[in-house]
Amino acid sequence: MTELTYAAMLAFVLVATLPLEIVLRTRVYARLRRLALVLVCAGLPFVVWDVLAVRAGHWFFDTSQTLGVELAGLPLEEVLFFVVVPLASVMTLEAVRSVRGWTVGDEPEPSTGDAAHGEAP
Repeated sequence: MTELTYAAMLAFVLVATLPLEIVLRTRVYARLRRLALVLVCAGLPFVVWDVLAVRAGHWFFDTSQTLGVELAGLPLEEVLFFVVVPLASVMTLEAVRSVRGWTVGDEPEPSTGDAAHGEAP
């Protein structure tokens, strides 16, 4: 059962942040280009770093706590970590922005139909 430890942690992070998308309408999943840029900039360098460190013998992963599936010599969970954690971070930031009303200038203009009904964008 310990082979599910890492995967369970990743699932918990996803489940814990999903309500932010639904309840606060953070629209993280709707802005795929922005999300992809975050994942490439935040995740890719660390995946490369991990691959090089494992190959050089600087560290290893406890296979008894992973599913046993590997990508480029890394456990699947390690690769997914660099997707899940940046995703959760962006989701959290967007939730705070939503609640606080902070803008960064890339928000869509409210349509006239929404404003007439008093709905938030």
